[in-house]
Amino acid sequence: MKHLIFAGNWKMNHAPADAAAFVRDFLAHYQRMKDRTIILFPPALTLPAVVHGLKERNDIQIGVQNIHWEDKGAFTGENSAAIARGAGAKYALVGHSERRHLFGETDAETRKKVGAAFRAGLIPVLCVGETLIQRERGETNDVVLRQLRAGIEGLDGQHVSQMVVAYEPVWAIGTGKNATPTDANDVHTVLRDTLRQATERVGGVPILYGGSVSLANVQALVSQPEVDGVLVGGASLDAGGWHSMVTTKQG
Repeated sequence: MKHLIFAGNWKMNHAPADAAAFVRDFLAHYQRMKDRTIILFPPALTLPAVVHGLKERNDIQIGVQNIHWEDKGAFTGENSAAIARGAGAKYALVGHSERRHLFGETDAETRKKVGAAFRAGLIPVLCVGETLIQRERGETNDVVLRQLRAGIEGLDGQHVSQMVVAYEPVWAIGTGKNATPTDANDVHTVLRDTLRQATERVGGVPILYGGSVSLANVQALVSQPEVDGVLVGGASLDAGGWHSMVTTKQG
């Protein structure tokens, strides 16, 4: 049996009061499961409400959706990894497709953010994925490996082995389309081969799939041998639906 990761990225949803209600509803039904880790990524201003709501549940982890690569300074509107860690986060998304394609985050910036996360004691979740045009051109493997190698450049094997990687095909995010479980597994296999070379460990880095994950496809996805869990967007916003998803049995 694999150890699964179910990560919920709330994006720009759930104000503090809404988040507190979500946590109450979720905890009323969710009992600790030893074969999986649950991570919630609320908006930055909502983070304290989630931390407070989960203070008695160390089996559920908390992350931030973005960090700046500098440790401190005159960067109005940004949050450092150290601030996120001090506020109660354990994980940080790096290079999410929306950060790359809406806000222009580059491979070089993801590299710096991964480093900043490690300096502050956060676990980076490095996101990689191709656009529809790149997929149709047969460039999927080239794109995701370029993004992966950029994100881990300069790290030793020990640090790489502490990361999480998420494959999120851009064309499948919020569109209702998704890679088939076999498609996802094939890309994860390519990513794992590179991670194995970087860490000299077999299967040491969890690789999640993200892209229109739903109750209809989650079991088929996590049943794939190279899929260690899922990074979920819209389907993580409802406490009842999220409970159903994170209690999915391994196939």
